Amino acid sequence: MKAKLAWILLLYSLPSKSGALRLSLWRQLKHLGAVSLKTSACVLPDRPELHEAMQWLAQEVRRQGGDATLVRTEDIEGITDEEITGLFLQARTADYEEILAGLRGLPLRRGRAARMPPEGLEKWSARFQAVRRVDYFDCAAAARVEEALRRLSGAGDARRPVVLRTRDYQGRVWLTRPRPEVDRVGSAWLIRRFIDAQATFVFASDAAANPEALPYDMVGVEFGHHGDDCTFETLIKRFTLDEPGLKKIAAIIHDADLGDGRHGTQEGAGLLAIFRGWAQMGWTDHDILARGFECFDALHRQFSTRKTSKKP
Repeated sequence: MKAKLAWILLLYSLPSKSGALRLSLWRQLKHLGAVSLKTSACVLPDRPELHEAMQWLAQEVRRQGGDATLVRTEDIEGITDEEITGLFLQARTADYEEILAGLRGLPLRRGRAARMPPEGLEKWSARFQAVRRVDYFDCAAAARVEEALRRLSGAGDARRPVVLRTRDYQGRVWLTRPRPEVDRVGSAWLIRRFIDAQATFVFASDAAANPEALPYDMVGVEFGHHGDDCTFETLIKRFTLDEPGLKKIAAIIHDADLGDGRHGTQEGAGLLAIFRGWAQMGWTDHDILARGFECFDALHRQFSTRKTSKKP
């Protein structure tokens, strides 16, 4: 059975001639990533830090002559969890599209590779991180912004990859974004099976949340997208992994994650649908990794044992 989601609902009414209070409340709710259900009702996922922030907002509304009520619930009559989640995804998609529009509007410096001026990169990277912090349901549009920032920052410049030794990466904590999909699950599988058998995994939208962990498949990190490579391909190159079957799996993950059809594979679309479905069923990130590992174990076995038939 799909787990129910818990919500924080803020119901409020403001005094007449409260333009300043209304604007202040709107800005603070936007900063928290809240979405509106009605004119004077908004909602957030029920998390301790968000509940504390909403308590403070409700107190401020009352202090300035308004009324405010906080409700913590798993059921909001007249709207389903899926519909509420859809409102969050719609709002974050609009935020990411705004960033993409801003990136497209910036002049590029010309040279061997077109790059965004540093001041523009810092501005839109900061804006992206701010949206990412309130992207509670891992909107798919985030990946497009990440890729645009990588390319415009010059991360795709050709360079000789640094070769690393697996013995230097044992028993480490690896960090990536929540709600893992094909590249993040596949990369975690590759790490556990071929790089660090004792690896543990944690999830956060911001690498700064766990500075001791090794971030992967995040913006601007060593183990991420480089040039036209997805994170799985980057790891293979960094650790010079030549195990049979990995090349085919890398092609599948590349096509599913980047969507450029370079290798003409189809399996990744099925994996992507499965991983997203598990997330929508309320599975934890660790559950998705565990089941995803089984998928990649099977693929690796199939591709590693496949024999080339000879013509008679």
